[in-house]
Amino acid sequence: MIAGMTTSFYSCRETTKEKSKEAVDAIGEDIETNVKKAGEKIEEGAKKVKKEVQEKVEDGKEATEDMK
Repeated sequence: MIAGMTTSFYSCRETTKEKSKEAVDAIGEDIETNVKKAGEKIEEGAKKVKKEVQEKVEDGKEATEDMK
């Protein structure tokens, strides 16, 4: 009976250990996905800002040329 209880307890520990590892792996994957998405959003924002700055520079050049 004690051997059966010991085996059962050990089996539960292994199952818990496996489920914990799976949960940690899933969390890691979620973090990786979210970091990738955040990087893409930052890149999109940087491209938008670059475009807007270039447009303002061009507008400024045109205004300066009109003053001549």
